[in-house]
Amino acid sequence: MSRAESARKPAAFADDRLSLVTKVAKLYHESHLRQPEISERLNLSQSRVSRLLKQAVDEGIVRTVVVSPEGLYSDLEQALADRYGLIDVAVADVLVQDEPSLLAALGATAAAYLQDTLNEHERLGISSWSASLLATVNSMSPPATVRLASEVVQVLGGVGRPDVQVQATHLTDQLARVTGGVPKFFPAPGIVGSSAARSVLMDDRYLGSLSTEWVNLTTVLAGIGALLPSPLLASSGNAVDSSETAFLEGAGAVGDVCLRFFDERGDPVATELDDRILGISREALLGVPRRIGVAGGERKYAAIRGAVLGGWVNILVTDKDTAVKLLEEPADEQDPEARAEGSTT
Repeated sequence: MSRAESARKPAAFADDRLSLVTKVAKLYHESHLRQPEISERLNLSQSRVSRLLKQAVDEGIVRTVVVSPEGLYSDLEQALADRYGLIDVAVADVLVQDEPSLLAALGATAAAYLQDTLNEHERLGISSWSASLLATVNSMSPPATVRLASEVVQVLGGVGRPDVQVQATHLTDQLARVTGGVPKFFPAPGIVGSSAARSVLMDDRYLGSLSTEWVNLTTVLAGIGALLPSPLLASSGNAVDSSETAFLEGAGAVGDVCLRFFDERGDPVATELDDRILGISREALLGVPRRIGVAGGERKYAAIRGAVLGGWVNILVTDKDTAVKLLEEPADEQDPEARAEGSTT
């Protein structure tokens, strides 16, 4: 054999090997034969068939492509999470652009996300009543065997008229029922008239002991509130009153999470209102590992963007149009993940 022939032999051998790799890959992936059947047909050991299939992947002969079903937006969710430094994003498909359809889609998507990601050891916090959270809880089914939480802890008092404030307790109770967790209620108004009144209430043995549990939560589920409430929320009496809203607007606030208000960049808006809120503090909220915000729609866009920029939420459930618009925004001058980390120190 000449030197030239000898030099060509490894290449020919390699071609033959790749031919076998390709044949095994086609039998497995296209003809759907099992590995023992391929082994018998080609007179190869099963271990060799397994190695050849692995080589098919390594050589790029077999490539895995994940195609999202219609109505699912995996690429959009990942892009949004990367852009804003979020742990995760779930995007809802809204077929009809009206408030009831938006809430139904957000609720169904958030419910599915919770049922997929919560576990029986979860210490789950829930903020005050909101339409999006009510839609979420109403879309959840009670657990068949495995609990989705060990405890469900109310982290904020009720907001609005006294006869409406009880809805926050009802929401906590309902979430506990569908997760199997033990409910822990915070039966108090979300906002009181003075810091002295707040101090008196927080000195109550039960309320004070419950508030110490907020620092041990593993997940918080919260709505993202726009500064101006929807007509439905306002008419229900479950909203911050107009005088407080006007004051916050003058201070630059665009939205809130758990009544902790922030501006369009997500920076906290500090006012005397903070000393009158009966609920989880900003520091305790930002210390919870998973902070799930459920919100969507044009009316809440500024609040949603502020919430993700400021790290108030690190998991976002929103609608497709809002997600696309968030991605189209110019890059913020400060990295949102760094902002979130900095706000907890």
